[in-house]
Amino acid sequence: MLNRLLAPLLVLASLGAQAEGTVYRCPGPPVLYTDALSAKEANEKGCRTIEGTPITVLQSPKPRPAAPGAPVAEGQRGADSRVDAGQQRVRDDERRRVLQTELRAAEERLSAAQKEFSNGQGERRGDERNYQRYLDRMAELKDSIARHEADIQALKREIAKLPS
Repeated sequence: MLNRLLAPLLVLASLGAQAEGTVYRCPGPPVLYTDALSAKEANEKGCRTIEGTPITVLQSPKPRPAAPGAPVAEGQRGADSRVDAGQQRVRDDERRRVLQTELRAAEERLSAAQKEFSNGQGERRGDERNYQRYLDRMAELKDSIARHEADIQALKREIAKLPS
């Protein structure tokens, strides 16, 4: 007897829960998924119901406040955290010094590779009895020279970007 009385109540309760939990997919950039609309509002906005599809809601993590003295990522500085002009000049000078040191080292590596390459007529080594080994080494040197030249050009571009 009790089961006969509970069965209709359970059916009504499940229908009510289903009606409340209707999720709509509304078009437009960005696409909106919501259960906060009535059927009439959803119809007016061109929204469709999503039936039988499981929905997962994820909350994005809140960013942690930075510790005092911690480095600040690019683009996250506030207007009040500007760098002093003198300090920026020191940073630029240090960067220029490092880039010029790298440029000199790259030019030395290029010079050494060009000397060894000798316009494709480099000296054959004793371990290169097989002529193909010699040709492979010359090809590697040619590639190395091209890389060094590209590195030098990139370093010069970076130096040119720095304020005088």
